[in-house]
Parts: sequence; C-alpha cells; structure tokens
Amino acid sequence: MKKDMSRAVELWTEAADLGSAGACFELGVVYYGGFCVAVERDEARGFSLLEKAAILGHSSARHNLGACECDRRNWDRAVRHFLISAKMGYEDSLNSIKELFKKGLATGSQYGEALKGYQDALEEMKSPDRERVVRV
Repeated sequence: MKKDMSRAVELWTEAADLGSAGACFELGVVYYGGFCVAVERDEARGFSLLEKAAILGHSSARHNLGACECDRRNWDRAVRHFLISAKMGYEDSLNSIKELFKKGLATGSQYGEALKGYQDALEEMKSPDRERVVRV
C-alpha cells in the first residue's frame, strides 16, 4: 500500500479533534520535527499537540516532551516529564533520567523515584495471561 502522508495527516487531525492521544502524538512528532513533506514544520504546534497527548495519558508523548525540554536546556522540566513517563512504565524515560543523573542534571532522589515508579508500573502490568504469552 502506498504511503500518503497528506491523507495520514488529515486522518490524524480528525482523530486528534475527537480526542485520540495517539493521533495527537503522531501529529506532534510530525509538526515538531518537520519530518513530513505534507506539513510545514511548526515547533509550537507540535509541542502543543505533544502536551495534549501527554495530558491524555500517552507515555511516549510525555517522554518526547522531556526530550524537547532537554533540547531547550530546561532540565527541571525535562526531569519532571521523564519522571511521569517512567512511572507509566516507559523504559526510555527511566534511562533518560539515569543519563541526566550521571551528568549532574538530575538528583539521586529523582532517579530513585523514577526507578521505583517504573518498577511499580511493571508490577501493575503483570497478569497470568501476559506471563503465558511471554513464555510462548
């Protein structure tokens, strides 16, 4: 099937208007990074869409907000975003806080909180059905 990014952006826009966190995330990435010829790069719009997706509970969007704040050298805000995402079970955010800790940009207590939150999220996601699938 041929990719039609213009159509994808249309559909994501409709879905985002209906409250889809995933669509807000996809559009946020497209606009913030300018990775798509179908739209002109617009960091402010992209950031706003990522914020909307994060508010709707999208852990990758929350992680990306942390990365955006790192680009802006807003370390405290970046750590807060990564911390929330790590507590949602998003491993990349845990690793990001760890790297910021190694560089002296996050505290040991922040890293510890992220690690505990990440582990708690993994525990909450365990189920007998999931365990069975992993073993197969």
